[in-house]
Amino acid sequence: MPDGLEPPHHELHYINRVGWLRAAVLGANDGIVSTASLIVGVAASEAARDTILLTGVAALVAGAMSMAAGEFVSVSSQSDTERADLAKEKAALEETPRAELQELTDIYVARGVEPGLARQVAQQLTAADALGAHAQDELGISNTGTARPVQAAIASAGTFSAGAAAPLLAAALAPAPYIVVTTGIVTILALMILGYIGARAGGAPVNRAVLRVTFWGVMAMAVTAGAGRLFGAVV
Repeated sequence: MPDGLEPPHHELHYINRVGWLRAAVLGANDGIVSTASLIVGVAASEAARDTILLTGVAALVAGAMSMAAGEFVSVSSQSDTERADLAKEKAALEETPRAELQELTDIYVARGVEPGLARQVAQQLTAADALGAHAQDELGISNTGTARPVQAAIASAGTFSAGAAAPLLAAALAPAPYIVVTTGIVTILALMILGYIGARAGGAPVNRAVLRVTFWGVMAMAVTAGAGRLFGAVV
């Protein structure tokens, strides 16, 4: 390497994973917590084993479909807004190109670039890809953050099902008197694993993620078990 030159420096970033990681973690966490809570709640009411397992299966199927539909609808709304803004920006570039060039220049100046240089940057980026430059620097829309409804729906439904399978299998394999305890232990382990995987995939602190996911999962199961015991006793 020539003297005076620094070696190539490459940083590993995780922002490009945000779109699918959020949907995946949300789906898996919801699958584990909601299914386990329902199983524990129904089991705490001293319901029959078949009823408990049927509840778990229903929770898995209904939850996966609900997650897929919810993610698709919500992310589609985001996608519609992005397309509308891009269409508006495209029309503005065609109708008032000089004003749009000045707008892009002002954005760079506001970020600390010297006005003359900001003008040159704006001109070069406009010549290369005017809409892309305005989408990223004016609207905040980039390839890593673009809404993808189908991807989000599939990720949510798939990870919900995978998460829900853990407490459901635990309940199916455990002896009837130990369904609550076994499901609770398996659920806590599943939540800890989810927190670890999510943190590692996103480059976040592991301990904090594991504690956060596990704490709220245990709280949900405890509240649902209490409700099941209370209403089961009343019935």
